[in-house]
Amino acid sequence: MSIERVEQIYSSYSGVYDLLFDAILQPGRKHAIAAMEIQRGDSILEVGVGTGLSLPLYPEGCHVTGIDISLPMLNKAAEKVMKLGRSNVDLRRMSAERLKWPDATFDHVLLSYVISCVEKPEQVIAEVHRVCKPGGRVLFLNHFHSGNRLVAWGERRLTPLTKRLGFVLDLPFKVVKDSGLFDVERIDRVNLLGMWSLAICTPISAARLPAGTLHGAGDRVAR
Repeated sequence: MSIERVEQIYSSYSGVYDLLFDAILQPGRKHAIAAMEIQRGDSILEVGVGTGLSLPLYPEGCHVTGIDISLPMLNKAAEKVMKLGRSNVDLRRMSAERLKWPDATFDHVLLSYVISCVEKPEQVIAEVHRVCKPGGRVLFLNHFHSGNRLVAWGERRLTPLTKRLGFVLDLPFKVVKDSGLFDVERIDRVNLLGMWSLAICTPISAARLPAGTLHGAGDRVAR
């Protein structure tokens, strides 16, 4: 799916996203933020912050930057920031495939239900590796292609339908593992019936990626 198509789909969800996905996906967000073991002063990048359902879960002593491709979703997140009275949250409209920060900017990076929604997952994986500091954590919170042959068959059959909803069901965790960019600390099963996974990873190399560093900043969302 193109970035433009993903933006269109998720922008159309902005008004009902919380109603549809808060209860079912929020346990995974809570698990992910706890697993980061955030220390006071840490900087966190959340890729795919959406309407900001995760934002109340972060401790006040850290700084959170949330990005999303959908401006209507980000506007909903900005409303939450205002209601929370938080000054430690920065929201930017930006593609995960082209992160506009230098290498080693963030202590931790969370990809929240987004890696199966992007057009080029390998590029997103490389980018989040690039902007994470050595010794930090990159967490992939997502549904990955099942290892059960029967379930995997069903996921492949359903993926043409789920693409219309903005995501695929048949993305394998292999795309992360075979990138050669991370050590996988562990994979926890989360959410309803353990149908989603939280992969907790650490960068294994500080080398600059072939794509190089993109300079500049994303468009800040007014609050």
